[in-house]
Amino acid sequence: MLSSFISSHSVMISASLLIIAYIFIALEKIPKVTIALFGAAITIILGLVSQHKMIGNIVNPHYFINFIDFNVIFLLVSMMIIVSITTRSGVFNWIANELLKLTKGHPIKVLFTLGLFTAVTSAFLDNVTTVILIMPITFAIARKLDINPIPFLLTEIFASNIGGTATLIGDPPNIIIGSAGSLSFMDFIKELTPVVAVILIVVLAVMTLIFKKSLHADNNKMQEVATIDNSNTIKDKSLMIRSVTVLMFVILGFILHDIIHIETCVVAMLGASILLLFEKPTEILKDVEWNTILFFIGLFIIIGGLEASGGIKLMAEWILRVTQGSQTTTSMIILWASGLISGVIDNIPYTATMAPMIVEIQKTMGQVYAYPLWWALSLGACLGGNLTIIGAAANVIVSENAAKENHPIKFMNFLKYGFLTVVISLTISTGYIYLRFLK
Repeated sequence: MLSSFISSHSVMISASLLIIAYIFIALEKIPKVTIALFGAAITIILGLVSQHKMIGNIVNPHYFINFIDFNVIFLLVSMMIIVSITTRSGVFNWIANELLKLTKGHPIKVLFTLGLFTAVTSAFLDNVTTVILIMPITFAIARKLDINPIPFLLTEIFASNIGGTATLIGDPPNIIIGSAGSLSFMDFIKELTPVVAVILIVVLAVMTLIFKKSLHADNNKMQEVATIDNSNTIKDKSLMIRSVTVLMFVILGFILHDIIHIETCVVAMLGASILLLFEKPTEILKDVEWNTILFFIGLFIIIGGLEASGGIKLMAEWILRVTQGSQTTTSMIILWASGLISGVIDNIPYTATMAPMIVEIQKTMGQVYAYPLWWALSLGACLGGNLTIIGAAANVIVSENAAKENHPIKFMNFLKYGFLTVVISLTISTGYIYLRFLK
């Protein structure tokens, strides 16, 4: 009786589970990994996805493991290992200090340099790691110059989310999009890096103009920054050489994907395993964000329930009906809706839900029709994280640390600058998507 009810109402039940999970994730009262795993368990128990790999002698397409995207999981874990080991050498702090010395301690130049460094680093490391690296440097610089660090911190948040949009590995939504859309590392470089560079320069210029009057320091204090002692920043030279070499080869492997035909997750896994040969795995694996990995796994299963029930296909049909099949209208709705929604809720579950929908649209309308939709989703989901203080994990980390340093960033104060940044970013993205793909 119950199983027949679930079977006949599977779309409604799976959609309700996903919406409830969204609500609890947004409320942040329960850890999101707990919500995802609990939701996944309920999805399996209700039979929305199957517990069994085989039905007789036939492979079961609704087996719950099939809905977990292991390309995403292994790429995330491997990159976390590589970044953790490379960070321990101190190389990123050394680069940041060298760049700051070039500014001669001038606050406006420091603001621009910190923003640029954060964006470029976020394109290759995850945003949270990047802001954790840059924050201690930022607070130290602000103390030396005797100025408020908030303009620097806000600029770094915006830059981290913008920079993370530029590459396949820069932000988790891009990893999901790359896997679902069969898009390579070089596809992201070709289609997103140029527009992201433009957005970054415009946003940094706007932040410089906004904060110009509040960024002043006397010459003696500026001289302190200009003469930072960077001689002891590299903690382990051999580790630095080894980890940077492997990181460069991993990125080269991503770039050569179309030639070597090895998936990015496998390239990253090889790089991580080579570095682990010289380390104690138990120590390094503590730095892997297992909460994030398990969150992804649980989320994939919950969304798998909606996919298996046909709910994702219904969503795709609905959006095509609303837009009357217009590629331009569909692209713009996805771009702006993604930007605004991702500013309020976590962009990871949002992207994980939207990606299968675009796959369904691609099945109906073809690859050429769907191609700009992937880039609209990426730009919207990643750039939208700048809207509010809870829009991205990096925002939350920075705000928490700022509060500990007695420089709290208020929600409405952040929204004022975040809204401006997102409007600028999405407006430029709109023009780019139209001119690049739709004209």
